[in-house]
Amino acid sequence: MGPLGALIDPWKLALHESSEERRNELPAYQGNSGVESLITSSNPQSFELGTGASIYTNSLLPAILKARFEVILVTCFWASSATLTALKETLEQLAEQRRQLVQGGGPDASTLPQLRIRICFSSRSLFQKLFHTTSRNGYVYPSETWEGTLGLPSPDLLKAGCIDLQVKSLFFLPFSVMHPKFLVVDRERAWLPSCNISWESWLEGCVEFTGDAVQKLMTFYRDVWEQELDLQHSSLRDNVFHSILTLQAGGATTLGLRTIQSPARHFASFEGPAVPTVLLPSSHHQNPRFRPLPWLDHPVPPSTPLNAAILRLIGMAERSIYMQTPNLTSTAVMNSLLDALERGVQVSIVTSKGMMLLEQIVTSGTTTALCLRSLVRQYNRLSDSRAKPRSITSASSAEPMIDLEAGRQRIGPLKISYFHANPENARTKATEEPVHSHLKLTIVDSQYTVLGSGNMDRASWFTSQELGMLFHSADFAKTVSDTVVTGLAGRTRTIFDARPNNG
Repeated sequence: MGPLGALIDPWKLALHESSEERRNELPAYQGNSGVESLITSSNPQSFELGTGASIYTNSLLPAILKARFEVILVTCFWASSATLTALKETLEQLAEQRRQLVQGGGPDASTLPQLRIRICFSSRSLFQKLFHTTSRNGYVYPSETWEGTLGLPSPDLLKAGCIDLQVKSLFFLPFSVMHPKFLVVDRERAWLPSCNISWESWLEGCVEFTGDAVQKLMTFYRDVWEQELDLQHSSLRDNVFHSILTLQAGGATTLGLRTIQSPARHFASFEGPAVPTVLLPSSHHQNPRFRPLPWLDHPVPPSTPLNAAILRLIGMAERSIYMQTPNLTSTAVMNSLLDALERGVQVSIVTSKGMMLLEQIVTSGTTTALCLRSLVRQYNRLSDSRAKPRSITSASSAEPMIDLEAGRQRIGPLKISYFHANPENARTKATEEPVHSHLKLTIVDSQYTVLGSGNMDRASWFTSQELGMLFHSADFAKTVSDTVVTGLAGRTRTIFDARPNNG
C-alpha cells in the first residue's frame, strides 16, 4: 500500500466519477492527470497557534520582509485592523531597504530587478461584493486606490524600492467568496494560515512548509489568480543580482516592526523527512442548492478534492477523529461522523458558539447549536439501540431468546466542546485573547492531518472556494495535536461527553 494508505484510490475514484460536473470549476482538475497532480510531498517546518495579528506579525510579515524576488499573499477578508497596519509598515520598511540597496549598491544596483508582490482577496465590504465584476479575471485595484481604499503604502514609495505591486479581488454572487489563505515567498517557502487580514481576535493556526508542495500551491495560485504567470520562468532566481538580493535578505531587519503577542500563541517547530502531502482545493459554486421544503432530502455536496478527502478520511477512520471548526452545519459531515461513531470510532469536536450567526442562517438555514443538538439526539438514539439486548428465536422453539453472542460493534465515544476565552484573561481584558476558535483542523487516527481554510459548514461545502492540505505523518499529527491541546487549556467547555458501555 502506498504512503497515503487507504485514502488515495477511493478518493481518486470519487473524483473520477464526478469529473464531468467539475468541468467549469475554478480551478478545474480534470481527468486522472489533474487529480494526480495534487499528490505531492512537503517538509513541514512549524505549526503555530495564536490570533491573526500575532501570527502575521511574528511569522508571516518577517518572512515577507526577507523576500528577494516574489511575494504571493492570498487572503479572503480585507479590513482595517492592526494586521493591515502591520502589513503596511512591513511593505514600507521593505521598500526602504531596497531603496537603500539601490543607492549604496554601486552602478549595477541601478538596474535592481523588481520584487513582485501580488496581494489577492475576496471580500472587503458589502458594497464591493454587490457590485463586483463577474469576470474570472477579477478586479485589479488602480494604484491610486492603494493608500486610501486599501490601507497600503503609496505607489511612489513602492516604486522607489523597485517593488511591483498588484492587488486583485475575486467574488461571485450570491455567496461565493474565495476563502483560501496562503503566503508564498520566493517560490521556496509557504504558509497556510487560517486567519484573514482583519480585526477579529480569534484562535487561528498556521503551518509553514517547504518542498514540492510549494510548487503545487503556486500552480493553484496561477490557475485562480494569475493565469498568465509563467511557472517555468527561472530568471527570478537566476538573474545576476542573486548575490546582492541574498545579502539584502540576510541583512533584513525586523527592528521597528510591531510584534503583536497573544496569550494563546504557541509555536512548535518540526523536523523530519519529507511528508506525503495532498493539495485539496475546492472550487466555488454559485448555486447553493438550497432545499427550502423541510421534507426534501438534503442535497449531496459537490465532490471536490477537499470534500471527497474529508468524507473518505472520516469513512476510513478506525480509532479516532479530532475535528476543530468554527461552525458545524454540513449535513454530509454530521452523517459521516455518525457512521464513524456507529463503527466504534472515538469522535471529538471543538467548535464555537454563536460565531457568525447571521452568516450561518443565510448560508445554511440553521446554526451550529441546532446542528449539534440534532447530532446528540441521533447519537443517543444510536446508543439506546445498542444498549438493548437483541432477541432471536430458537430453532426448536418459538420462544424468544437473548442473543449474548451477537458480536455487535461497539458505539464510539462522542465529546463536543465549545471554545471560549480564558476566563482570567477575559477578566483582565488581556490583549489578543481569542474569543472564538477559527482554526480548521481534522486529525484522523493520529496520522492524517488536514489544515487550511475549509470549515465544516454548509458554505464551505457548497459555495465558497476553499483550500486544504493533507499531511500523512504520525509525527506531524502529534506535533499539531500537542500544540492544540496546550493552546486549548482553560479555553473549552464540554457540552456533551458520552462513553457508552454498549451493554
